[in-house]
Amino acid sequence: MKTIIEPFRIKSVEPLRMTSVSERELYLKKANYNLFALKSDDVLIDLLTDSGTSAMSTKQWAGIQMGDESYAGSPSFYRFEHALKELAPFKHIIPTHQGRAAEKILFSILSDNKHDQIIPNNTHFDTTRANIESTGNQALDLVQQQGLDPQLDLPFKGDIDLIRLRDLLEAKGEHVPIVMLTITNNSGGGQPVSMENIRQTKALCQEFDKPLFLDACRFAENAYFIKLREVGYQDKTPKEIVQEIFSYADGMIMSAKKDALVNMGGWLALNDDDLAMKARNILILTEGFPTYGGLSGRDLEAMAVGLEEIVEEDYLNYRITSTAYFGKALDKLGIPIVKPVGGHAVYIDARTMLPHIDPHNYPGQALAIEMYRLGGIRSCEIGTVMFGQQPDGSEKLATVDLVRMAMPRRVYTQSHIDYCIECLAEIHANKNTLRGVDISWQPPMLRHFTCHFTPK
Repeated sequence: MKTIIEPFRIKSVEPLRMTSVSERELYLKKANYNLFALKSDDVLIDLLTDSGTSAMSTKQWAGIQMGDESYAGSPSFYRFEHALKELAPFKHIIPTHQGRAAEKILFSILSDNKHDQIIPNNTHFDTTRANIESTGNQALDLVQQQGLDPQLDLPFKGDIDLIRLRDLLEAKGEHVPIVMLTITNNSGGGQPVSMENIRQTKALCQEFDKPLFLDACRFAENAYFIKLREVGYQDKTPKEIVQEIFSYADGMIMSAKKDALVNMGGWLALNDDDLAMKARNILILTEGFPTYGGLSGRDLEAMAVGLEEIVEEDYLNYRITSTAYFGKALDKLGIPIVKPVGGHAVYIDARTMLPHIDPHNYPGQALAIEMYRLGGIRSCEIGTVMFGQQPDGSEKLATVDLVRMAMPRRVYTQSHIDYCIECLAEIHANKNTLRGVDISWQPPMLRHFTCHFTPK
């Protein structure tokens, strides 16, 4: 049989509230055309993010009942720690309430009141970049050149450019405290990083005595792409591939709200004793005691089960196949998307789709607004709105203007996605009627979350 079906049954359902176009036009106006400001009750299909939006399994809900809420030394922590070390045997496991808390702790330690540091990565995501820049340091993207071309169909467009990384380490190595890789590369279209690139990055780090850290939010999806696309891994299990990935790393930051299938949680994992001591000191000040780190015991239990379920091959096959189904349908309609389709989201190349909208008028945001207006579909601009704001207050055009439709795990069925395809087909047919937007108000950083837009 070639048909891929969901490897689960639906046991509980949540009703969706149907709204009209005229109602959604009013909601947009009240939200200042920022989709983050919409009430979720007014959204029909919510593809804003895959973070924290997963449907948990019966085993996870059963685990929640076992959650032990002891302030220190909870058995729930040790179950979580054991589950994580089965995949990523780091010496120190430090839970946090979500990934950005782990980022804040890590970059606060690494900064140590220095303002001349450079943190290279294939591509930093928004909160990672902001947490680095908030310390006065530089977040540098070094994704390979092919990864910047949305239409280029290559298996591992998330790979870091090893030549540019070597040049950086040779010229300014004293200013580089760590090297990072984001797997999969979210801002670059959810593109995976090859095992060979991870291995060579580790070798380069060893040559220059630099620790390698992974932003590993979607590590299981990255591992499954390696299994599908990289020679020598077809007969490996996803768990074995994940274990090899983490064997090359000296530390990791993680939002468990992605590939741990939970609604809240994260962690910082380290091998360095001194960094771990400093991290736990900050953790106690800001998150909580090191065996709960801002989480309840039930959250830790759910993460432990999620870490076992995320490397199941049937789940990963369904996950990657269902996302590809969405992307291939849009490509067939002539809608330009980032190719190949990533694991957690489909990305529309809005700048290419809407060439009549000046990039300074944010074609990605214009398209995202129209998707909600017409179909009640909430998505996320990843382009100049998200990344164009500079620390000095100026604006720089992003390389591309994308609209990300992130797929919550185990939430929507094929008919929901078929509805999205139908909506986007209508938008594409009338795309020349779309107009851009201006930003009428913005905060000093991370403007995409709260800024106000005015239609042209």
